[in-house]
Amino acid sequence: MSSIQIARYFIAFSWLYHGIFPKLVHVAPLEKVITASLGFSDELSYFVTKSAGVTEVIFGLVFFVLYRNQTIVLLNIAALIGLLFFVALFQPLLLIEAFNPVTTNLALIAFSFILLNETKRNLNER
Repeated sequence: MSSIQIARYFIAFSWLYHGIFPKLVHVAPLEKVITASLGFSDELSYFVTKSAGVTEVIFGLVFFVLYRNQTIVLLNIAALIGLLFFVALFQPLLLIEAFNPVTTNLALIAFSFILLNETKRNLNER
C-alpha cells in the first residue's frame, strides 16, 4: 500500500472515528467537559457535541473521496491546528494527558503533509 493511501485512510478514519464514537454513539465525558468550558447549558452542549460529530463524519467522508484535492488537505491541516488551539485555550490541562490532542493532531498534520508532498510528486511524474 502506498504512503498516499496510508495517509488517506488514517486521516479519514480519525475524523470518522472521533465523530462517531465519542460524540454520536456515546457522548464521552471529556467531550462534555470541553463543551461545558464554553459556558453552554447542558442541552446546548449536547447539541454542539452532536453537531460536531456530524460535521466530523461529513468531513471524514469528504476527505476520503477528495484526498488528492490540496484545498481539502489544507482545510484538514487548518482544522486540526484550530482544534488544538481551541483545547489549549479552553482546556489546557488536556494537552498533558495520555492520548492528548498534541500527539493526535500533530500526527494527522504530519500525514497531511506527506499526502500533499506525495500527490504533488505523483502529478509531476506524469
